[in-house]
Amino acid sequence: MNLLNFLKGLLCLAMSCCASLGAQELTSHHLPTVAATLACHSKELACANAASPAWLADGTLAVVWTAGGAVSVAKSRDGGRSFGPRVEIAEHQKNLDTGADARAQIIAHDDGHVLVVYGYFKDTQWNAKVNFSLSTDFAEHFTLPKAISKSGDSERFPVLGLQKQGVVSMAWVDKRVVAQKNKSGKVALGGSIAYTQTSDWGQTFKKEIIINPESCECCRIGLAIDSNDRAVLAYRALFAGGVRDHAIQSVSDQYLPSALQRVSIDHWQTDVCPHQGPSVSVSETGAMHVTWFTQGSIRSGLYYAHALPGAQVFSEPMPIGNPALNPSRAFVLSSGSSVWLVWKQFDGETSSLHSMLSTDQGLTWSPAQELMTTRGYSDHPLLLKDGHRVYVSWLTRLNGYQLMRLDP
Repeated sequence: MNLLNFLKGLLCLAMSCCASLGAQELTSHHLPTVAATLACHSKELACANAASPAWLADGTLAVVWTAGGAVSVAKSRDGGRSFGPRVEIAEHQKNLDTGADARAQIIAHDDGHVLVVYGYFKDTQWNAKVNFSLSTDFAEHFTLPKAISKSGDSERFPVLGLQKQGVVSMAWVDKRVVAQKNKSGKVALGGSIAYTQTSDWGQTFKKEIIINPESCECCRIGLAIDSNDRAVLAYRALFAGGVRDHAIQSVSDQYLPSALQRVSIDHWQTDVCPHQGPSVSVSETGAMHVTWFTQGSIRSGLYYAHALPGAQVFSEPMPIGNPALNPSRAFVLSSGSSVWLVWKQFDGETSSLHSMLSTDQGLTWSPAQELMTTRGYSDHPLLLKDGHRVYVSWLTRLNGYQLMRLDP
């Protein structure tokens, strides 16, 4: 990193600007660690705790983030190195849901529609609402946020998927079933997986359905759209005996959930919140790829498995990362016959971002490759596609927003 970029990095942190130094310039060990501890209270991207990207039809990158109690969107025309003006969607101050697995989500259609969803707490008991906001002009302007659900209970961890003809699938962790049980005198833990669709970008929604009444209440959901245009959801389900293991379900054309398919029997018997949900991707051939974290009695750590088309069970779980370096936050994405994995590791001082590639639908994998390092706070790594090009998105406090193309 040259002197000019070194000074730019310090200025960016000190002034909470939203400029990024670019993925190829990320060398955090050259920067003073004191910079990473600077208090960050701005609403700008430099102070964000979570950022989610989406490609627009013209090749522009749109990013939604939460910082300073606000939900904001900005666009980049140079691959995430710099961003245009911030567009504020909502402000909830300390009530904004910024938990470890909570993040605003964004999805974009070629016709200019851009949808954002996020959660915020409506009371001090961790009961939350999920709002959505819509842009019809490629993320230049957004509507005032509205609630997705009419339920009076709690919704958290929304996730989005774009189906054919612009149909948007939405899922979230819902507490209405638990609330009903508690009102009847039964002590109930966990949450449920709720689902709905909109074919007119939020003007109307289909009736909400409960995919599974028993799920973990504090872990993100993975959502992918398969080649048959069905939403496929991966989540941490509740099984008999207080076991919290992962499962897959899809939603049919008739708007009906499929039978529960267990990803792995890890036997994690716990009532605590792991705050680390799974990710899922479905290839064009119908192969399902899942990553997850567990601390079960059968296996513990970060894992990947796949189910090839027609398979009734998932493959033997494959450990991800170096277990001595706390691997976490894995994300999977398929593109053609290729499958990408990314995850974080932490050695006590430095966080590092790693990747692996499979070119045969997850049967064999390349050696792990270290992509970037940073110190201080960093968000979960995310994968996204632009055609057949695959990118990793990683928000870091010290080095700003990073976007790197992954090439075979």
